Amino acid sequence: MSATAVLVVEDEKIIAKGIEKRLRGLGYAVAGLASSGEEALRVAVDLRPDIVLMDINLGAGMDGIEAAARLRADLDLPVVFLTAFSDDATLQRAKLTEPYGYVLKPYEDKDLQTAIEIGLYRHQMGRRLRENEQWLAATLGSIGDGVIATDERGRVRFLNALAERLTGWPQADALGRDVRDVFRIVGGLSRQPVPNPALNALETGAAAALAPDTVLIDRDGAERPIDDSAAPIRDGRGNVSGAVLVFRDISDRRRLEEHLRQAEKMEAIGRLAGGIAHDFNNIMTIITGFCELLLGDGLSAADRRDAVTQIHDAGNRAAALTQQIMAFSRKQVLMPCVLNLNGVVRDMAALVKRLIGSNIDIVSRPAADLGVVKADPTQIGQVLLNLAANARDAMPGGGRLTVETANVEVGAGAAGVPPGRYAVLSVADTGTGIPPDVLPRIFEPFYTTKGVGRGTGLGLATVFGIVEQSGGRIAVDSQVGVGTTFRVYLPRVDDPAPGLTVGPTLLPSTGVETVLLVEDEETVRQLTRTILERVGYRVLEAADGRAAVAIADAHVGPIHLLLTDLMMPHLSGREVAERLLPTRPEMRAVFMSGYTEDAVLRLGVESESLDFLHKPFTLHSLTAKVREVLDRP
Repeated sequence: MSATAVLVVEDEKIIAKGIEKRLRGLGYAVAGLASSGEEALRVAVDLRPDIVLMDINLGAGMDGIEAAARLRADLDLPVVFLTAFSDDATLQRAKLTEPYGYVLKPYEDKDLQTAIEIGLYRHQMGRRLRENEQWLAATLGSIGDGVIATDERGRVRFLNALAERLTGWPQADALGRDVRDVFRIVGGLSRQPVPNPALNALETGAAAALAPDTVLIDRDGAERPIDDSAAPIRDGRGNVSGAVLVFRDISDRRRLEEHLRQAEKMEAIGRLAGGIAHDFNNIMTIITGFCELLLGDGLSAADRRDAVTQIHDAGNRAAALTQQIMAFSRKQVLMPCVLNLNGVVRDMAALVKRLIGSNIDIVSRPAADLGVVKADPTQIGQVLLNLAANARDAMPGGGRLTVETANVEVGAGAAGVPPGRYAVLSVADTGTGIPPDVLPRIFEPFYTTKGVGRGTGLGLATVFGIVEQSGGRIAVDSQVGVGTTFRVYLPRVDDPAPGLTVGPTLLPSTGVETVLLVEDEETVRQLTRTILERVGYRVLEAADGRAAVAIADAHVGPIHLLLTDLMMPHLSGREVAERLLPTRPEMRAVFMSGYTEDAVLRLGVESESLDFLHKPFTLHSLTAKVREVLDRP
């Protein structure tokens, strides 16, 4: 990767040369030098630097503040000010250009480097934020529903194009008006005005929907039957700051079908913003914050290790959240194997204890003769964690969590569970219980009764998706004020019972064999190679399928294992294996992918029938899978 290019704008030639020398010593590339604001603009257009170091005082002509404003407006370049002037008037004027940092003269090299790196980071994050905002606006403008957003007083703040067409109000005319003027609705039979759902959402703080026979009267008096619902918009403190109204013309569609579809969309829109975005923003705050600490000086070795640990844990949380999203949609790649649920409970016990806290007692009741099931142990562990987290939230003042396994025979006529032999995992709490009106919705994606910022509404939806995809069923019994019991039914199988160890070994597996690593993502390839070489393997490295075939043809020694990504340019991992295995029958193959099950199946590869490593993987899961395949008879 090429070095960061810096444009230095300084009217003192000797100082400019000194800055240039310092920058080169720090590993930066100096794109050019400019001594005036006018020259800086000309040079920036030609050289397109990554960042500009700008002296505020440039003598006669355009000063640094004016030049910075032009560079930001015309070229979207980040500017860091170099200045010996720190008076209030100068700083206030400089703020108007929204600089990405200040370096006060005289300064140390570390001050210069820190300002440049933070400036580049802030510029990158700002650009990403603007792209996300543009993406959101384009998405709202292109969906097949009318969307109206209001402020906390019910005044219109936004209409998408379809809402403009359905209401007859251009956004320019509607902005600031009472939503009842723009979204005028009456009962289809009574012809009387009906309550506006956006105002209901603002008043109650909960989602609201229209009656099925509601009619929208547009600005010109034309009428059309509509279906709609509204949800409150909440700020970071949980206060209602507005409402979003989503509606559509249902003249040519069955009313009930459209109503259900609309409810699903509104549930996703209303909960996604306060759930997934909140969790990912927290994760990104942890990662970027500790990275900035590591970029600075003054941290002890222990503090640096702690920062790296925090970043690692945040990355695991991000991966887990992605898996949750795929799980409830039933599109995650599962790696089922024969397992004993008692082993899962035992191996997850420490995590469950840390999750629920010291004010909740845990009671474990494993069945001595428990039958085995075929499922993904990692995903079943996630089921247990999510149910434990749900129980913890239901017992804020403490209580008892009981985890139990049992063999169950279900006969004909049982509600919700097909007849058959099951191993059952039960998780029971002594918490607040679930109200009867809430119980039917608890497995819906994004549905949550928790406050804003306290949950995504994905936990139980994730559990439901995993259990259903594993061929099982889940049942729940709850009584308000007494507690709740979830029962996960997984079909028993007749395969030999495995040992109870389902987690990774504490130490990475080692080896001396030759591995052909094929991965088109450079950073992932570098990480994988480093891990394998550190535990003793010899690694042949290829950036795509064609290169892998060429390397294998040229290699005179044995290649014991092909470790390849599935989806790559030129040749897929499956095609690489098909070309190499006939000429190297001794070679084993392990496929990697971070794509969902559907994407894998489109390549004609059944994940259950091959050796598969799901991304993101850990050092232990990588080395254990490689060793497992190589040691197989």
